[in-house]
Amino acid sequence: MLTKDLEKFVLPENATIGDAMQAIELNWREVIMIQNQQEAIIGIITDGDIRRGLLGGLTMTDLASKIMSSDYISVAFKTDRTAVLDLMTALHIRHVPVLDKNHQLLGIHFLEEIIGTPMRPNVAVIMAGGKGTRLRPYTESCPKPMVKVAGRPILERIVLNLVGNGIRHIYLSINYLGHMIEEHFGDGSNFGCHIDYLRETTELSTGGALGLLPVKLQYPILVLNGDQVTRINVQEMLACHTESQADATISVGHYRHEVPYGVVHQEGGKLTSLEEKPSLDILINLGIYVINPDMLELVPKNEFFHITDLYARLLEQKKTVATYFSEEDWIDVGRPDDLKRANGVS
Repeated sequence: MLTKDLEKFVLPENATIGDAMQAIELNWREVIMIQNQQEAIIGIITDGDIRRGLLGGLTMTDLASKIMSSDYISVAFKTDRTAVLDLMTALHIRHVPVLDKNHQLLGIHFLEEIIGTPMRPNVAVIMAGGKGTRLRPYTESCPKPMVKVAGRPILERIVLNLVGNGIRHIYLSINYLGHMIEEHFGDGSNFGCHIDYLRETTELSTGGALGLLPVKLQYPILVLNGDQVTRINVQEMLACHTESQADATISVGHYRHEVPYGVVHQEGGKLTSLEEKPSLDILINLGIYVINPDMLELVPKNEFFHITDLYARLLEQKKTVATYFSEEDWIDVGRPDDLKRANGVS
């Protein structure tokens, strides 16, 4: 018999993906477990499993068992916490169920509770002022960062990920329907952080809004777009920035595209080779940045200014710009079709 604390982490095997999404949203731990009629745990579902399932064509009414991991890691009740931490660190996992000999749930180890999350002195600036014109009609009465993906606003996901990485002071740059964002987040206390608002009276873009920061900051600033779903490891990125002794760092990731045609290679009007439907693998900008405070002197005041223009200026001035490579899931919901696909709507 499950305790009341554990009930919110378990669903029956006939539960749907929609049920799993709702349960994860309510338990705030981004994990749910599936049990059979004998109350044995038969699989684990994370927030990322749901996103991948929906992006792969499943819908809310499909069985959650289609996306669960049956080959999950568990420990016995007497397992030492240090051993659990070593296991989590080695396998890069954040949740480990504690099971009895019948695979019934006795408890759950959460990485955050074992090691805690050290507070970082860095602040984060999230750009949440865009109009989201490509996402209309969804953004006609809702700011783009507040559009829901897998049951939760995009911006809320970003804030929670930052807090989980030790960032406790966040600036939100707002403009279009900004009052809705303020009403949802308030001062940030309900989300484990302190939130200040940078209010754009005119559209400034991702770079120009940095000119609204009210104080001279001491530590590198993390800058993110408010319309991306990602769980990038912020602590690793900040460590990369420091180790590189960089003036600024930019996040990059793989983008793979399969050319649907045969590619012709020629020279001087003569065929040299044929390549049938090749797959291109390129590095793209993931839209997450770390910038030293003194670099903000290159940002014009009260002007529309892309953050990529700031990076161009840094390169022109021979500043050190590092790259941080991430293989974490990354979803851009820039168009209605992308949003429907991300939410499992055909």
